[in-house]
Amino acid sequence: MNHVEAAKTPEQIRRIEYALADGHGQVYADIWKIGINLALWISDLLSLRYDQVAGDTLELVEGKTKKRRIIRINAAAREVIDRRRREHPDHVYLFQGESNRAKALSKPLSRSVVSRAFKAVGERRSIDLRLNTHSMRKTRGWAMHNAGKPIELICMTLNHSSPAVTMRYLGITQEEVQALADEFCL
Repeated sequence: MNHVEAAKTPEQIRRIEYALADGHGQVYADIWKIGINLALWISDLLSLRYDQVAGDTLELVEGKTKKRRIIRINAAAREVIDRRRREHPDHVYLFQGESNRAKALSKPLSRSVVSRAFKAVGERRSIDLRLNTHSMRKTRGWAMHNAGKPIELICMTLNHSSPAVTMRYLGITQEEVQALADEFCL
């Protein structure tokens, strides 16, 4: 897998959301917004159905791990879900395709079409990040790390097998760990 990057500042996050809406359509900006707030794998995110949402929780079985998860929906994700439900009351999927063929079959958008949109936005000079659909999870993890949340909590949020996996995932290097030796002279 090619190295992909997280959006590391609120400004980058907003620019990506705007560029997706402007260049590819609101559904792609909505995928970004939900993705950075729920930190789901793209296959799970695109297959979300409205019947999986109950109040402020989302229940799903992860495709990758086959684990059942109940995820709390925050206010930012809730706003997008509620708006999409109002705008598309006949849709089964949160991110359902709008083509004539997709409408007839009630299918979610494909991973490849979303990936192409994200890659194109990342290549814009104003953004200049190696973006793909995985950038949403990395952005969520990075935001939590940057806010000082314990690596174990981030590990659990991202459903990683160990904190070491999470540290590699976030790009926390041995040099950064060693720099703590100088920072904390007790």
